[in-house]
This record gives sequence, C-alpha cells and structure tokens, in this order.
Amino acid sequence: MIPVLGDTGMQTRKLQKVGGSTYTVSIPKRWAETHHLEAGCEVHLYTHTDGSLVVRSSRTDGGDLATARVEIAESDPEVVKRVLKATYAAGFDEVALTPVEAFTDDQRRTASALARTLIGTEVVEADDASIVVRNLLDPGDVSVRQSVIQLQFVTLSMHRTATDAVVADAAGGAEQVAGRDDEADRLFEMLARHFNRSLTDFEEIDHLGVGRSELFDCYLAARQLERVADHAVRIATVARRLDRDADEAVDDEVAERIRESADSARGVVEDATEAVLGDSAVEDAHGVLDRRDEAVDDLEAIERAVFERGATASERPPTDAYLLTRVLDSLVRTAEYGGNIAEVAVESAIRDGN
Repeated sequence: MIPVLGDTGMQTRKLQKVGGSTYTVSIPKRWAETHHLEAGCEVHLYTHTDGSLVVRSSRTDGGDLATARVEIAESDPEVVKRVLKATYAAGFDEVALTPVEAFTDDQRRTASALARTLIGTEVVEADDASIVVRNLLDPGDVSVRQSVIQLQFVTLSMHRTATDAVVADAAGGAEQVAGRDDEADRLFEMLARHFNRSLTDFEEIDHLGVGRSELFDCYLAARQLERVADHAVRIATVARRLDRDADEAVDDEVAERIRESADSARGVVEDATEAVLGDSAVEDAHGVLDRRDEAVDDLEAIERAVFERGATASERPPTDAYLLTRVLDSLVRTAEYGGNIAEVAVESAIRDGN
C-alpha cells in the first residue's frame, strides 16, 4: 500500500497490477483537478535512492530553474551584482538581464567580474540591450562532501593566519586573509546554490549523489564555516591595526593564552565538521560540545584579564585592550559556530537512529 496525502490527512492506496510487469496506483481527484490534470495528461515520476517516489505535474516541471529574466530599472552596477548573486543562489541555469534604457560599461564590467567569482558561471552575452549569464557546472561533477572539506580547510587556514598575525606581530600574513575569504565565499555560495536547487529540482539530489538529509546537514555546516571565515577577516583587520606601533605589541603571556584558545576554537570547528561528515562517532560530537564550553570560558577569562591589565598598567593603551577584546569576541564566535556544527552532527545521529 502507498499512503497518499488527502484533503485532511494521509490516504492509503493499494497497488494494482496491470499486465505482467506494471503496477498502478490512483491519485486523488482533487489534486489532479487543482493541477489541471485529466486522463491522458503527462506527469513526471521521480524515483530516489531514499525510497521515495515523487509524482509531479509536467506543467510545472523542469522549466522553473531554466531561465530567469529580470529587468534592471537602475543604472547602479550594484543592482546588477545583487540580482546575479540572488539568481545564482536560487539555482537558475541562466539569467537574462534587460535594461529599461541601456546597460552602462560599469554594469557590464560588474557582471563580468562577478561571474568570475561564482563557480561554474560565465557571461555569454553583454551589450547595451542585454546581459546573459549562464551556469555551466554539472551537478554530477560536484562532490558535496569534498566541497565542505575544502571550505573547512580554507576557513581554518585563514583563521590560523589571522590569529598568528595578532599574537606573533606578523601583519604581513593578515593581508592575505581577505583574498582567501573570496575563495571561502565561492565554495559556500556553490553549496548553497545546489541546496536551493534541490528544493525545486527533484533530480538535483540524484545528480549530486547525496541524500536530502545529508545535503541539508552539509549546507548547515557550510553556513557556519562561512561565518568562521568572516571572523578570520575581522581578526586580520585588528592585526593590521595592532601593528601600527611596536609599543602596541601583545605581551608574551597574553599572546600565548590567545594562541592556545584560538587553537582550541579551531579544533572545535574541525572535529565538529568531521562528525557531520561521518568521520567520527556521535560521542565525539558530544565531546566537541563540551570543549566548546571550555573554550568559551577560557576566552572570557582572557578578556577579563586584558581589561584588568589595561586598567592597572599605564604601558597598555586602552585602545589596544579594546582591539584585543574584538579578537577574543571573534574567537568566542568561532568556538560557538563549531558548537553549532557539532549540534548538527548530534541531531543527524539521532535522526538516523545511531
């Protein structure tokens, strides 16, 4: 028997055998009428590896994400950028922009520059009358799992470079962090695109070769990793300001405590991500949450020490103490984001009965 959603709940229908090798099942009449279906109309069936079978009206199938056509009423290049980013995230294969009057050189340059930052995207047409951007990436060539691992590597590498710039007075490394943030953004935006497509295009899951729950977990983890990357940029910005004068260097005791806490925060993120990807047991995810709490407590203790030292030691400028608290706040956020990823791992394990 197959349960079928009725007007007020679930219906159960029996499979009927027709001929020697075909089974049929009836569909609710009201659903058919709502979607303007009658005998002889074509519907699409999707079979998935998770055991589900989806019936969808062909009138609404396939074309939803084929092409988005958007009229641009303003000459501001930023509007073009926003629209292209939104349609990329939504999962459209092609975006055709048209102006009310004519596209400017700045708008066309903005479209071309943005397309170079979005994985799999290129501008196929750009003139006064239209800008057409197409995504050529085959989801069958995308490894969701490997993309999350790569995002984790980029994010934690940025974070390590940024905190080293603070505690080791190596502001030169901080200059590289902002550039790598673009790489982190590219990876997250690609994962978000495929997740959003899976909500509309039922074949996306099968093309990617992952289950719906797994894709959702990876998306949630990637979102937290992207936020860690943002805080790495914030830490790097502080590092450049601390480097303005040798008198503002972080003393050895505070530097060592910050280094150890930063390592702990990154460890929370790394181990939590491994738990989501299934590389460790659920007990390890619970352990990560405990370490998250310990890391946050340690960072709050360092922050109190920095303020106490700033209030009693004339050689430590108040501005320096303020900048260090910004670093510490970002490290707290890093540990908390790692905890969020660990919670995804725990929820996934409970959902899957592990």
